[in-house]
Amino acid sequence: MSISEKFRDFRASKATLFWSCAACVVATMVVGFTFGGWVTGGSAGERAETAAQEAVAKLAADICVQRYLAAPDVRVKLAALMEESSYSRDGILEDGGWATLGGREEPVDGAADLCADQLAEVDLETLPAAPVAEATPVADTTTAVPATTTVQ
Repeated sequence: MSISEKFRDFRASKATLFWSCAACVVATMVVGFTFGGWVTGGSAGERAETAAQEAVAKLAADICVQRYLAAPDVRVKLAALMEESSYSRDGILEDGGWATLGGREEPVDGAADLCADQLAEVDLETLPAAPVAEATPVADTTTAVPATTTVQ
């Protein structure tokens, strides 16, 4: 009897079919979670939360840099900041309120560190004599009058 005849004449029992299907399901899950990039709902939520916190920190750091460079005595402040150790710069920025967004009492987590890193890359020689931008308060959107437009 040849192999093809044995294969053709094979009749699997219900238990064999069940365990074969179970093994295929387990193998699919192992491959999917290991190599396929599948994640559970909990870890997907954690990743999304981490990404959101990092995005907020990056935005706050960009605002921190712009506010810092808009200060009237930016050259003196930046030179003093660069004289400090890299480990204490973020604390100085947090204590000075540079990494705190309007309406918040606490600085944004991670923003001061990113801001310090970006400020460390600024060259004092390339800074203009006048401030880079005017430090203006954020507009109060609760009293803003909507613009009226006419459609013709």
